[in-house]
Amino acid sequence: MSHRAYLFSLRIGHALRDTAAEGYGRQQLTKDLLAGLTVGIIAIPLAMALAIASGVPPQYGLYTAIIAGFIIPLCGGSRFSVSGPTAAFVVILYPVAQKYGLGGLLIATVGSGVLLVMMAMLRLGRFIQYIPEAVTLGFTAGIAVVIATLQIKDLFGLQLATMPEHYIEKLHALMLAADTAHWPSMLVAAVTLLVMFKWPALKLPVPAHLPAVLAGTLAALLLNWFELPVETIGSRFQYTMQDGSSASGIPDMLPSFSWPWQQPGADGQLLAWSSQMVKDLLAAAFAMAMLGAIESLLCAVVLDGMTGRRHSANSELLGQGLGNIIAPFFGGITATAALARSAANVRAGAQSPVAAMVHALVVLLALLLLSKWLAYLPMAAMAALLLVVAWNMSEAGKALHLINTAPRSDIWVFTVCFSFTVLFDMVIAITSGIIIAALLFVKEVAEMTKVTDVTESPKLVPEKLAEGHKVFRISGPLFFAAADRVFGELSQLSKNQQSVVLLMDGVSLLDAGGLVALDKYISACDKINCHIMLVDLQFQPLKTLAKARIRPVEGLLSFYPTLHEALRLLPKKELHSEHSLHNTLTESGL
Repeated sequence: MSHRAYLFSLRIGHALRDTAAEGYGRQQLTKDLLAGLTVGIIAIPLAMALAIASGVPPQYGLYTAIIAGFIIPLCGGSRFSVSGPTAAFVVILYPVAQKYGLGGLLIATVGSGVLLVMMAMLRLGRFIQYIPEAVTLGFTAGIAVVIATLQIKDLFGLQLATMPEHYIEKLHALMLAADTAHWPSMLVAAVTLLVMFKWPALKLPVPAHLPAVLAGTLAALLLNWFELPVETIGSRFQYTMQDGSSASGIPDMLPSFSWPWQQPGADGQLLAWSSQMVKDLLAAAFAMAMLGAIESLLCAVVLDGMTGRRHSANSELLGQGLGNIIAPFFGGITATAALARSAANVRAGAQSPVAAMVHALVVLLALLLLSKWLAYLPMAAMAALLLVVAWNMSEAGKALHLINTAPRSDIWVFTVCFSFTVLFDMVIAITSGIIIAALLFVKEVAEMTKVTDVTESPKLVPEKLAEGHKVFRISGPLFFAAADRVFGELSQLSKNQQSVVLLMDGVSLLDAGGLVALDKYISACDKINCHIMLVDLQFQPLKTLAKARIRPVEGLLSFYPTLHEALRLLPKKELHSEHSLHNTLTESGL
């Protein structure tokens, strides 16, 4: 693929086609099978924990990893990305699930998939490079804080019926419920966290969260044996079997086709459509699509750095969109590329998208064969697992480095994105962050445009000019944020001058705002009979002036290709008296 072509290409199954074109044999298949098995085992508890954190039963996280986790690598543009439920979506999905139930969540997911496909068709994948790092770090850190806060209830075993919608209210509700803390749940969470932190020191190939969750489960079983019950997936979640009876835990059956709008709402009944619901779900779909695009493309960029490969940004958006359109019809919630699972995929030796597709099949086998055992996973252990996931996704080290080393403008952008994500929502945070970053960038660029009096510079003006003639050099773009200030300053400097030379070799840009400011300056000079000489115009400003039909005006405005040609027409300062004095001193030997 040619340089930067990856930002514009679009074709379904791009990554899989590239793999096939390069040649795919038994050796690559073996590596993909092993990598897919590894990542599939990692994904099982994570998919369930993230579904629970999103406000839906754990099996829907598994359905997401199975359906979207297979379709996205099949259709997408990133060779190594592994997709499924991710922690970043929790802050968007949880409020939707609380208000509109599973049905509303699945409808919004379909909407997000449609938007992602539209973004791919419009070739918007390349715009990921325009999102400042301060914005990305700010909203990911904010999401991490919200996820960590949502885990406090299960981490401490608090008796809390419902979690309020807004963050401050969440904190208040958790504080009120603090006296209901359940020490067996806290013990299970502590055991899980301890194993999670100590396991890497053993330097074994098994990811830390698997033995950690297993240790937490064993601790919960032991406590239950001593009649100290700890809430588990089986005790909290129920499902309806085909004969109409209820069962605990996770159903050991394939996800079945169902229209998303026929799934139950928050009250267990079918959704009652209203304009407010449509508005809320459209807003949620937009947020899901934007976050899905950012998350999946950032993940692909990181994987490119790890492997030396190039992903197709628009093809990846297409794959993500198709995955999120199809998965909800089988109970799958919103999916995107998961960086931790994708990085593990690369480290496990993945060669192609086949590894991610195998991961989905491994999760499917676990659903069919291990659902009875998965019901024993304690909620406190799952909360501890997500607490670590939140810490890892916060990228606290990068955030602190930015705060300590970045310009003040970037720190402001980070702070706004972080606080708005926590206090309001991600869409407001990202929108505000990008707008503030853009405004601060415009301000900084505008301040770089300066006017310098170079009349006395012997390098540019070899001969001194007569009184009433000045040479000014403009450096920087003359756009809407800088032009008015620059030409206003020139208007003051041009007073009492017969002619002014504007050296514009450092002006790379002239926009409509610059034209308006220049027109005002020309009018001001016309009133004081000052002749403006525009010199050494670059291509873009010259093209803009020509399009605006700015023509020479005798005695007021003229154009010159070089400074030398303009200076040749200006009167020089009389130096006869100085030369006579110099000659006299020379002749006298002084």
